[in-house]
Amino acid sequence: MRIHVATDHAGFEMSKRLIEHLTDRGHDCVDHGPSLYDAEDDYPSFCINAARAVVRDQRAGVDALGVVFGGSGNGEQMAANKVEGVRAALAWSLTTAELAREHNDANVVAVGARQHTEEEMLAIIDAFIATPFTGVERHARRIAQLGEYETTGGIAGHEIR
Repeated sequence: MRIHVATDHAGFEMSKRLIEHLTDRGHDCVDHGPSLYDAEDDYPSFCINAARAVVRDQRAGVDALGVVFGGSGNGEQMAANKVEGVRAALAWSLTTAELAREHNDANVVAVGARQHTEEEMLAIIDAFIATPFTGVERHARRIAQLGEYETTGGIAGHEIR
């Protein structure tokens, strides 16, 4: 699977370790930055680029997911979710990572690099990557509604105020 990775200064060292970890497991990793440590860098462009690449790959039929992280993962998740077609989930445990895939077919996971040990963070990301979407109708219906709102500003049959 192709994994698009992005971070900021808070996760810079961890990104190198993560890419090594995922590559050792047979994944094709693409590093969207930063390429150099800068304590004043800004995560939005890195995360948006990774998210855009995930969507591009998935639309081209490539099996791809994204991993974005910074100090808390919050801003990185918000940045990724600005990209049409992205469903980025903030995961803080194995369960939240698994549910993001099983119920929401999340295609990007956000994790807080300052919130977890390296071992915990790798386990959360591994769980996210390994867990498939269940395809259960109610989950698929809800995901379709999110996509419909994202592209049209409405959800057929539902009042949006």
